[in-house]
Amino acid sequence: MKRRQFLQAAGAGLAATAIAKPAIAQSAPEIKWRLTSSFPKSLETLYGAAETMSKYVAEATDNKFQIQIFAGGEIVPALQAVDAVSNGTVEMCHTAGYYFVGKDPTFCLYCAVPFGLNARQQNAWFYDGDGMKLLNEFGQKFNIYGLVGGNTGTQMGGWFRKEIKGPKDFQGLKFRIGGWAGKTIQKLGGVPQQIAGADIYQALEKGTIDAAEWVGPHDDEKLGLNRVAKYYYYPGWWEGGAALHFFINTAKWAALPKSYQAIVTAAAGLANVEMQAKYDARNPVALRKLLNSGTALRPFTEQTMDACLKASNEVNAEAAASNADFKKIYEAMVSFRNAEYIWWQVGEFSYDNFMIRSRQRG
Repeated sequence: MKRRQFLQAAGAGLAATAIAKPAIAQSAPEIKWRLTSSFPKSLETLYGAAETMSKYVAEATDNKFQIQIFAGGEIVPALQAVDAVSNGTVEMCHTAGYYFVGKDPTFCLYCAVPFGLNARQQNAWFYDGDGMKLLNEFGQKFNIYGLVGGNTGTQMGGWFRKEIKGPKDFQGLKFRIGGWAGKTIQKLGGVPQQIAGADIYQALEKGTIDAAEWVGPHDDEKLGLNRVAKYYYYPGWWEGGAALHFFINTAKWAALPKSYQAIVTAAAGLANVEMQAKYDARNPVALRKLLNSGTALRPFTEQTMDACLKASNEVNAEAAASNADFKKIYEAMVSFRNAEYIWWQVGEFSYDNFMIRSRQRG
């Protein structure tokens, strides 16, 4: 009897194992996705965020979930990345939301609006506030689900062939500037141009444009913009913090096992933190190189900043009056920003201001 009971128990165990194996296989299927970036491989900090995300997704799934990365223009034009995800040409992309304000101005709120949140405030709004919740509700209209995927921090004000002494100097200026900020430049009399990063140098060199902004010292030095324009302005008031996102086709996202969704979310979070860290570490070195090469560093005047703020507020008020999605999310962002600066004035700004003055005293 004991032998018969043992054999029955062993048989039951084998049957359970046979049932369990397919269940495990189904929970960790082999999946291959394609991701199109809006950035060239030469800008390793921007492009590299997608590589970081893909690397950790593969490692965490024993290479069962692989995401192949393509640079901007390899399979999809850089400024059509969202279209490719929305229509299912690729499963996901890595891009700056404000490239797509032509579809809907609300897209700029994924990335940056003039005089908006700085990088840390953006992360606070996205992760702990209502930022990503509101934006993902909006994204359903375009069949996309977003995950935060990097931040450049505060950007520079760009490269100019002539000095910008006041707001009148923007009049007639052909300025490469991305996204929603172009509307503000337009109000000031400028002519905004949306040009992909890889094409900026040539446009500035040929005189197709008079000025250009990209990111900051590290990327700008790599693009060689100091060789075709002398004056380097700050701050980039249009990008107090420029956030990038991974946009994923909603049907493809919903079809992933929950474990894979968690892995992608965690890997995107690492890519987000890593990009900001790289820029913070590399920008000081690059800025020193640019200054040593003869770059003329200039601040925008207070008069210029005030005029830009006024023009920006007008642009946003006009958009809010005609677009309910923009109004809802923009007002939520502004409310969050205003509350954040109560703390910033007490804590972050006072500390940084003291440390900067202390460094200058030697």
